[in-house]
Amino acid sequence: MLFSPGWRAPIRQGEVLAVFTLGLLLGGILSATVIWLLSGLAEPLPSSARALAIVAVAALGAAREFGLLSIPLPQNARQIPQEVLQTRLRRGSLQFGFELGTGVRTYVSASTPYVLALGLLLSHQGPFATAAAGSAFGAGRALSAALTWWSRDPDRDARIAVRMPWIKRLTALAVFLALALWAI
Repeated sequence: MLFSPGWRAPIRQGEVLAVFTLGLLLGGILSATVIWLLSGLAEPLPSSARALAIVAVAALGAAREFGLLSIPLPQNARQIPQEVLQTRLRRGSLQFGFELGTGVRTYVSASTPYVLALGLLLSHQGPFATAAAGSAFGAGRALSAALTWWSRDPDRDARIAVRMPWIKRLTALAVFLALALWAI
């Protein structure tokens, strides 16, 4: 657990959050760099075919979120060992954040990050645009941790769990519509 109400460590929780956030951003940028490097393989395809494929992937993602399709998402079923955060808190927080920021260490339950990753892969954007998307992925995960820490509300997780299905559905629908308009 990154934060706990009974915190007694010599390192402040804000410092742990900052190091964790740095790891998330670095992990997101690394994943984006890999996507950018691989996106060169899609460049020979005609731009209309790439645009159609991006919109089709977004439609599949939205259909999955609304329960119309059952498409399993890639996942890594292993958990990050407890020793990562227990032995060296700063280094462990950086490592934990980095692994979460890459998006390949844990299960991402929403379709939208995968849709955006495939969209970046197929559209072959520039390195800065792709790195910005990776940074945004890491920053979004960091914002979730920061809001948890700032709220200090024990009922927050239950309230978010109720809203999460609709948030995921509306996000997937918005991404699909935005990409469909982009393709037109």
